[in-house]
Amino acid sequence: MRIFISCLIILFFDWSALQGQVVPQVPKTIYFAGMTLRLNAAAQKEIQEDVDAQYRSLSHFQVKLDRINLFLPVVERVLREEGVPEDFKYLVIQESSLISDAVSTSNAVGFWQFKKATAEEVMLRVDQEIDERKSIVASSRGAAAYLKKHQSYLDNWAITLVSYQMGLGGARSYYNDRYRGQQTMDIDRSTYWYLKKFLAHKIAYEKQLNQMVSDGGYLHEYPVRGPTDLKAIAKTLRVSESHLKEYNKWTTKGKIPGDRTYVVTYVLNGIVPERPVLASNPPIATDEGLSPMKKNARGYPQVTGNINKAGQAGQIRINGIKGILASGSNLSQLAKQAGISERKLRRSNDLKPADPVQSGKYYYTKRKKSKAEAAEHVVQPGETLWGIAQLYGIRLHSLMAKNRIYKDKQLLPGMVLRLRKYYKRNETISRVKLIPAKPQQQVAKSRIEKQQVIAPDEPDNKNIVVPERGEREKEISAVFHQVLPGDTLYAISKKYDVTVDELKDWNKIGPDNLLSVGQKLEIRK
Repeated sequence: MRIFISCLIILFFDWSALQGQVVPQVPKTIYFAGMTLRLNAAAQKEIQEDVDAQYRSLSHFQVKLDRINLFLPVVERVLREEGVPEDFKYLVIQESSLISDAVSTSNAVGFWQFKKATAEEVMLRVDQEIDERKSIVASSRGAAAYLKKHQSYLDNWAITLVSYQMGLGGARSYYNDRYRGQQTMDIDRSTYWYLKKFLAHKIAYEKQLNQMVSDGGYLHEYPVRGPTDLKAIAKTLRVSESHLKEYNKWTTKGKIPGDRTYVVTYVLNGIVPERPVLASNPPIATDEGLSPMKKNARGYPQVTGNINKAGQAGQIRINGIKGILASGSNLSQLAKQAGISERKLRRSNDLKPADPVQSGKYYYTKRKKSKAEAAEHVVQPGETLWGIAQLYGIRLHSLMAKNRIYKDKQLLPGMVLRLRKYYKRNETISRVKLIPAKPQQQVAKSRIEKQQVIAPDEPDNKNIVVPERGEREKEISAVFHQVLPGDTLYAISKKYDVTVDELKDWNKIGPDNLLSVGQKLEIRK
């Protein structure tokens, strides 16, 4: 009887809490991976039932949501790097609820529910020592490779999603190329169940993402190349070995071999990384070094055609792509002027709905390219990723992926961004030191270096990095501090006898005072 009453109390509180939780309603139109999906009433009702089921128990919903908000930022980044639409992040929720060692009835394992043979196809290691299906980084990269392969045959992201469950052969046989290349689809009662279940997860969670985990924790990533073990890494990171075992079930015996770089994940409270410290997201080079730099290519954007009528549709090309010159700040008016829809204008220029149009700027009316004519660009003070992408006619996500940089605050003057090739996983980003020119000089002298990555298992007392190579600037002498778990700006300022404001100024740290583990801070003397 007592147990029965306790259960009733729990159900009552769950029900009461859910009264304040608004369950998302399924719309008639859903945008997914650049496609427009139109739902009839029957499909809406069916998908809504699945959405409602996700919200049935608030306690279970919160536990699941915490896992999602802990792991999904990593999934999002990997999908961006691999060129897969970010909407596929909801697929990992559908497959495993972000439980690393989930096992299905068909013996599929891990975050993305790979069977052993399929995992090995996408270069995941699965043996008695290592099972990368349980690694959020490795398995997400494997899933991206699998999806891209299917998309190359199916040319429809919605059908590619279905093929994740049916297999490539099954999807091709089921749909018989009926939707190949199409950007719109009608969703009804006959639509394959797996796609509708996915849409339910997207609707249920898309407005719940990017929230703080309830205990304030954030997932950090740490690249390691063995041979080593979790016990040694725990000492370096100052966390418990049991904690590392909980978040790294991919190493079944706690050993990390030396055949490749693996990513150890762990949770810290209250430290939000600006960017993960990953081999696939290389550290930024320091300012020291004495190599001559290449100048930015001149003449960009390259505008050709009838320049006198640049404000009219079909008159000019910008970097070889159809474009138009804005004469006002109204997006709707510019779209009408260009003869295209507002949505197409935004997509062609990587604009968000709230972004204003800048009068006197060139805008593309056709989709930009995945790579530019110029090979690289040296970042100048005040530049943004969007501005650089527009300058060369390269898609914003392509520019980001090629350089493993996804936020403007990660841009530093002198960074050498690649516009055609990708920085490799273990390759560091080149950075130029811009030396102020003397009055008689027309061009500033610049120097480049490649940063050396500190080995993951170096002792903690080696977090002070003093540049050794090259000649130093006479007017500034600097050392570099590598941020460790628990470091704060205040503690670092006291250690080096400088002020917090000086640290923020030297390293372009914003008002949020955020630091990343592994980040290098310049301390000028």
